[in-house]
Amino acid sequence: MKLIDMLLDLLYPPRCPFCHRFLDGGMRVCARCERSLPYMPAGRVDRAFKNVDECFSVLRYEGDVRKSLHRYKFGGVSAYAGCYAKLFAECIEDNAIYADVVTWAPLSAHRLRERGYDQARLLAEGAAEYMETPCLPLLKKRRHNAAQSGTKSADERRKNVRGVYAYVGNTPLDGMTVLLVDDIVTTGATLDECAGVLRKAGAAEILALTLACTMD
Repeated sequence: MKLIDMLLDLLYPPRCPFCHRFLDGGMRVCARCERSLPYMPAGRVDRAFKNVDECFSVLRYEGDVRKSLHRYKFGGVSAYAGCYAKLFAECIEDNAIYADVVTWAPLSAHRLRERGYDQARLLAEGAAEYMETPCLPLLKKRRHNAAQSGTKSADERRKNVRGVYAYVGNTPLDGMTVLLVDDIVTTGATLDECAGVLRKAGAAEILALTLACTMD
């Protein structure tokens, strides 16, 4: 642990991102939450994807998980990304997830200015570090669209993200397996739209990984 991190831990003792209990011993999630969190069965998500080959998610989007992700996305608690990395690592290990490159579903420039950080990018970097795989910005948003949370149906979600993303990688992805990371999967519209762009750039297989998944 770096000296600056040790000093910060002394001044601001780390807390569990789900229950706010103080953590010690380098823990990222408290032992109680690690045992009791609403884990997804086998880590796999069943959605009507057209472009995503397999989707994995760690937790069900409910209760303390929902509250934690709201603080992470909207409350400025970007440090939670480091805590979530432990859960990502376990999911990657349990499902033997492999990829040639890791990327993420990016925010618009407008949303990035508002928030100050891209929550999906931080998650992708954590996953890539564990996998010892390059994490590259392969996608960008062409325009700022309405938040997916404000849509009322799966069809509206698909229409809301149609044509929003563009490929910005330096080289084609010919034959590569890409791991596409986001924070939450609901209908899967955002992931599928991003995956379609990656597919056109030559990706042979596209896997998706999210921290949480809605169950409705």
